[in-house]
Amino acid sequence: MAEMDTSSGGGHKKGPGVKKAKKLSTRVDLTPMVDLGFLLITFFIFTTTMSQPTAFKLFLPKDAEKPEDNNPVKQSGVLTILLGKDNHVFYYEGMLDNSNASSKFKSANFGNGDDGIRNVILKKKVNTPETDFVVVLKPNPECTYKNVVTILDEMSINVVKRYALVDITEVENQLVKITEAANPVK
Repeated sequence: MAEMDTSSGGGHKKGPGVKKAKKLSTRVDLTPMVDLGFLLITFFIFTTTMSQPTAFKLFLPKDAEKPEDNNPVKQSGVLTILLGKDNHVFYYEGMLDNSNASSKFKSANFGNGDDGIRNVILKKKVNTPETDFVVVLKPNPECTYKNVVTILDEMSINVVKRYALVDITEVENQLVKITEAANPVK
Protein backbone atom coordinates (compact mmCIF):
# COMPACT_ATOMS: atom_id res chain seq x y z
CA MET A 1 0.00 0.00 0.00
CA ALA A 2 1.09 3.58 -0.22
CA GLU A 3 2.89 4.81 2.83
CA MET A 4 3.87 8.22 3.98
CA ASP A 5 6.25 9.12 6.81
CA THR A 6 4.59 11.85 8.87
CA SER A 7 6.51 11.47 12.10
CA SER A 8 7.58 15.00 12.92
CA GLY A 9 8.38 16.09 16.43
CA GLY A 10 5.29 18.19 17.15
CA GLY A 11 4.07 21.63 16.13
CA HIS A 12 5.48 24.06 13.63
CA LYS A 13 8.43 25.85 15.08
CA LYS A 14 10.11 28.62 13.25
CA GLY A 15 13.26 30.29 14.12
CA PRO A 16 17.02 30.48 13.76
CA GLY A 17 17.88 27.39 15.82
CA VAL A 18 15.29 25.05 14.50
CA LYS A 19 16.30 22.39 12.01
CA LYS A 20 14.12 21.80 9.06
CA ALA A 21 12.54 18.36 8.98
CA LYS A 22 13.35 16.18 6.02
CA LYS A 23 10.48 15.78 3.65
CA LEU A 24 10.24 12.13 2.61
CA SER A 25 8.64 11.17 -0.64
CA THR A 26 5.77 8.71 -0.81
CA ARG A 27 6.62 5.08 -1.46
CA VAL A 28 4.22 2.91 -3.47
CA ASP A 29 4.14 -0.81 -2.70
CA LEU A 30 3.70 -2.74 -5.98
CA THR A 31 3.01 -6.16 -4.44
CA PRO A 32 -0.76 -5.99 -5.07
CA MET A 33 -0.09 -4.93 -8.70
CA VAL A 34 2.07 -8.04 -9.23
CA ASP A 35 -0.63 -10.21 -7.69
CA LEU A 36 -3.22 -8.66 -9.99
CA GLY A 37 -0.97 -9.24 -13.03
CA PHE A 38 -0.54 -12.93 -12.21
CA LEU A 39 -4.28 -13.28 -11.62
CA LEU A 40 -5.00 -11.78 -15.05
CA ILE A 41 -2.41 -13.99 -16.75
CA THR A 42 -3.86 -17.06 -15.06
CA PHE A 43 -7.39 -16.05 -16.04
CA PHE A 44 -6.49 -15.62 -19.71
CA ILE A 45 -4.55 -18.88 -19.82
CA PHE A 46 -7.48 -20.85 -18.42
CA THR A 47 -10.15 -19.17 -20.52
CA THR A 48 -8.48 -19.29 -23.96
CA THR A 49 -9.09 -22.28 -26.20
CA MET A 50 -6.09 -24.16 -27.46
CA SER A 51 -5.66 -24.62 -31.20
CA GLN A 52 -7.94 -27.33 -32.53
CA PRO A 53 -6.48 -30.02 -34.78
CA THR A 54 -7.36 -29.50 -38.41
CA ALA A 55 -8.66 -32.24 -40.66
CA PHE A 56 -9.60 -32.75 -44.26
CA LYS A 57 -13.22 -32.16 -45.12
CA LEU A 58 -14.27 -35.15 -47.16
CA PHE A 59 -17.69 -35.25 -48.73
CA LEU A 60 -18.54 -38.89 -49.13
CA PRO A 61 -21.31 -40.01 -51.47
CA LYS A 62 -24.17 -42.13 -50.21
CA ASP A 63 -23.93 -45.83 -50.94
CA ALA A 64 -26.27 -47.00 -53.66
CA GLU A 65 -28.53 -49.92 -52.88
CA LYS A 66 -28.15 -51.35 -56.39
CA PRO A 67 -24.86 -51.43 -58.31
CA GLU A 68 -26.69 -50.08 -61.37
CA ASP A 69 -27.40 -46.82 -59.50
CA ASN A 70 -23.69 -45.97 -59.17
CA ASN A 71 -22.27 -43.29 -61.43
CA PRO A 72 -20.50 -44.94 -64.36
CA VAL A 73 -17.07 -43.58 -65.24
CA LYS A 74 -15.41 -43.64 -68.65
CA GLN A 75 -12.20 -45.64 -68.70
CA SER A 76 -10.46 -42.96 -70.72
CA GLY A 77 -10.94 -40.42 -67.91
CA VAL A 78 -9.60 -42.53 -65.04
CA LEU A 79 -6.13 -42.06 -63.58
CA THR A 80 -5.18 -44.65 -60.96
CA ILE A 81 -2.37 -43.77 -58.54
CA LEU A 82 -0.76 -46.52 -56.48
CA LEU A 83 1.33 -45.65 -53.43
CA GLY A 84 4.14 -47.99 -52.38
CA LYS A 85 6.73 -48.03 -49.65
CA ASP A 86 9.74 -45.69 -49.56
CA ASN A 87 7.89 -42.83 -51.34
CA HIS A 88 7.31 -44.85 -54.53
CA VAL A 89 4.38 -43.67 -56.66
CA PHE A 90 2.98 -45.63 -59.59
CA TYR A 91 0.15 -44.82 -61.95
CA TYR A 92 -1.76 -46.02 -64.95
CA GLU A 93 -4.55 -44.66 -67.09
CA GLY A 94 -7.80 -46.52 -67.84
CA MET A 95 -8.09 -50.22 -67.04
CA LEU A 96 -5.12 -52.44 -66.33
CA ASP A 97 -5.17 -55.99 -67.71
CA ASN A 98 -2.49 -58.60 -68.27
CA SER A 99 -1.98 -57.68 -71.93
CA ASN A 100 -1.12 -54.01 -71.32
CA ALA A 101 0.30 -54.08 -67.77
CA SER A 102 3.91 -53.56 -68.83
CA SER A 103 3.20 -50.61 -71.11
CA LYS A 104 0.60 -48.77 -69.02
CA PHE A 105 2.11 -49.19 -65.55
CA LYS A 106 4.49 -46.26 -64.94
CA SER A 107 6.53 -44.83 -62.08
CA ALA A 108 6.61 -41.28 -60.69
CA ASN A 109 7.72 -39.40 -57.60
CA PHE A 110 6.30 -36.71 -55.32
CA GLY A 111 8.39 -33.97 -56.94
CA ASN A 112 7.30 -31.17 -59.25
CA GLY A 113 9.48 -32.08 -62.23
CA ASP A 114 8.60 -33.90 -65.43
CA ASP A 115 8.53 -37.25 -63.63
CA GLY A 116 6.52 -35.86 -60.70
CA ILE A 117 2.99 -37.00 -59.94
CA ARG A 118 1.73 -33.39 -60.03
CA ASN A 119 2.77 -33.09 -63.67
CA VAL A 120 1.06 -36.42 -64.47
CA ILE A 121 -2.20 -35.26 -62.85
CA LEU A 122 -2.10 -31.91 -64.65
CA LYS A 123 -1.46 -33.53 -68.07
CA LYS A 124 -4.33 -35.97 -67.57
CA LYS A 125 -6.62 -33.17 -66.35
CA VAL A 126 -5.87 -31.02 -69.41
CA ASN A 127 -6.42 -33.89 -71.86
CA THR A 128 -9.69 -35.14 -70.29
CA PRO A 129 -13.09 -33.43 -70.08
CA GLU A 130 -13.81 -32.27 -66.52
CA THR A 131 -16.96 -34.41 -66.21
CA ASP A 132 -15.00 -37.58 -67.09
CA PHE A 133 -11.85 -36.96 -65.02
CA VAL A 134 -11.57 -39.20 -61.94
CA VAL A 135 -8.50 -40.07 -59.88
CA VAL A 136 -8.42 -43.36 -57.97
CA LEU A 137 -5.93 -43.48 -55.10
CA LYS A 138 -4.76 -46.90 -53.92
CA PRO A 139 -2.21 -47.05 -51.09
CA ASN A 140 -0.65 -50.44 -50.46
CA PRO A 141 -0.23 -51.74 -46.87
CA GLU A 142 3.44 -50.68 -46.74
CA CYS A 143 2.67 -47.07 -47.72
CA THR A 144 3.17 -44.42 -45.03
CA TYR A 145 0.43 -42.16 -43.72
CA LYS A 146 2.53 -39.16 -44.78
CA ASN A 147 2.39 -40.27 -48.42
CA VAL A 148 -1.40 -40.64 -48.30
CA VAL A 149 -1.71 -37.12 -46.88
CA THR A 150 0.72 -35.84 -49.54
CA ILE A 151 -1.31 -37.33 -52.38
CA LEU A 152 -4.53 -35.93 -50.88
CA ASP A 153 -2.78 -32.54 -50.79
CA GLU A 154 -1.97 -32.98 -54.48
CA MET A 155 -5.68 -33.51 -55.16
CA SER A 156 -6.42 -30.24 -53.37
CA ILE A 157 -3.56 -28.32 -55.03
CA ASN A 158 -4.51 -29.49 -58.54
CA VAL A 159 -8.23 -28.86 -57.88
CA VAL A 160 -9.25 -32.43 -58.65
CA LYS A 161 -12.96 -32.51 -57.89
CA ARG A 162 -13.55 -36.25 -58.22
CA TYR A 163 -11.21 -38.69 -56.54
CA ALA A 164 -11.60 -41.83 -54.47
CA LEU A 165 -9.44 -43.56 -51.89
CA VAL A 166 -9.83 -47.29 -52.62
CA ASP A 167 -8.27 -50.54 -51.39
CA ILE A 168 -5.54 -51.88 -53.63
CA THR A 169 -6.19 -55.20 -55.40
CA GLU A 170 -3.86 -58.15 -54.99
CA VAL A 171 -2.76 -58.01 -58.64
CA GLU A 172 -1.87 -54.31 -58.34
CA ASN A 173 -0.08 -54.91 -55.04
CA GLN A 174 2.04 -57.66 -56.61
CA LEU A 175 2.83 -55.38 -59.54
CA VAL A 176 3.92 -52.62 -57.13
CA LYS A 177 6.17 -55.03 -55.19
CA ILE A 178 7.79 -56.36 -58.35
CA THR A 179 8.45 -52.85 -59.66
CA GLU A 180 9.84 -51.70 -56.31
CA ALA A 181 12.17 -54.68 -56.19
CA ALA A 182 13.39 -53.92 -59.71
CA ASN A 183 13.96 -50.20 -58.89
CA PRO A 184 15.20 -49.96 -55.28
CA VAL A 185 15.53 -46.57 -53.57
CA LYS A 186 19.04 -45.12 -53.82
